[in-house]
Amino acid sequence: MEGRILGFIVVCMIGVAFLCWAVYAWFSKKPRPMGFWVNAEMFEVTDIKKYNHAMSKLFGTFGVVLMVLGFPLLAGQNSAWAMLSIVGVMIESIAAMMVYVLVIEKKYRKRNTK
Repeated sequence: MEGRILGFIVVCMIGVAFLCWAVYAWFSKKPRPMGFWVNAEMFEVTDIKKYNHAMSKLFGTFGVVLMVLGFPLLAGQNSAWAMLSIVGVMIESIAAMMVYVLVIEKKYRKRNTK
């Protein structure tokens, strides 16, 4: 019983961290784009405010979906529903990467015109 609740609480805490990151990205006054990849060189952005708002929407959606995917953990580790959480988080992570690369980065990357 306690393991189920603890697992759900941990997933919710991570989801809340993504929501806090989303709020920070939305209201950021610094003229710095929010990065997606860790330890990667950030590309030049055409409109930093719009880019940060797009990243905020991505992080917020990720956090909410992550918390929703945590609910099946309450059924227990040996439940078939726990697989929904595991597979769901993997699919969600891949979908977030695809949205970032195919939509956000493509839209806000400054093009070199030579």
